[in-house]
Amino acid sequence: MMKKAAVVFGSDTGITEEITHDIVDHIDFFDLDIQEVSQVDISYFSKFNFFILGLSTWYDGDLQSDWEDFFEDFKTINFTGKTVAIYGLGDQYGYHEYFIDGVGILAKVILQNGGKIVGNWPTKGYDFTQSKALINEKLFYGLALDEDNEPEYTATRIKKWTTQLKNEFQIYIKDEKKYSHSSNRI
Repeated sequence: MMKKAAVVFGSDTGITEEITHDIVDHIDFFDLDIQEVSQVDISYFSKFNFFILGLSTWYDGDLQSDWEDFFEDFKTINFTGKTVAIYGLGDQYGYHEYFIDGVGILAKVILQNGGKIVGNWPTKGYDFTQSKALINEKLFYGLALDEDNEPEYTATRIKKWTTQLKNEFQIYIKDEKKYSHSSNRI
C-alpha cells in the first residue's frame, strides 16, 4: 500500500502552480493529496506525516500571499513525527538578497515545531547574496527554482530533486513502519 502525502502550495501568478504539477508528475512513491494553502486549515496538517510544500518569495523576502495569510496558523502546527520537503521560486538577480527566503521561513518553523526536513539542495550554480533558505553556504533547505532567469534548468532540477526525495523519504517511511510495529507490541 502506497503511503499518503500532502502537497500544499501557494501561487499568485500561476507559475508555482505549474511547477507544482511538474513536481507531482515525477512523484510515483506517494499517493498525493494536492491542495492550495488557501484551501487548508491547521487540522489538515494532522492528517499526514509526509508533506511537500511549495511557494514563491515576493519582493523583499515576503511569503507568497496565501502563505502569508496562513502563516500565523502555520506557526502553531506540531510537526513532531512529520517529514517535509520544500521547494521555492525566487529571482536571484532582481532580489538577490532575498532569494527563496520563503523556503527558509517555512523550514525554520517546521524545525522549531519538531519536524524533519528532507530535500536539501546545493547552492552551487546560483548567483545571490543572501537567503533565509540557507542551511549553510553549500545547502538550501529545499529546491531553489528561478523561473525569471533560469527556466532552462527547472526540468532538470525537478527531476534530480524528486529522485533525491524518493530516497530520502524512504528512510522516514521505514522509520514510521518500525515505530508502528513496535507500538503494536505494547
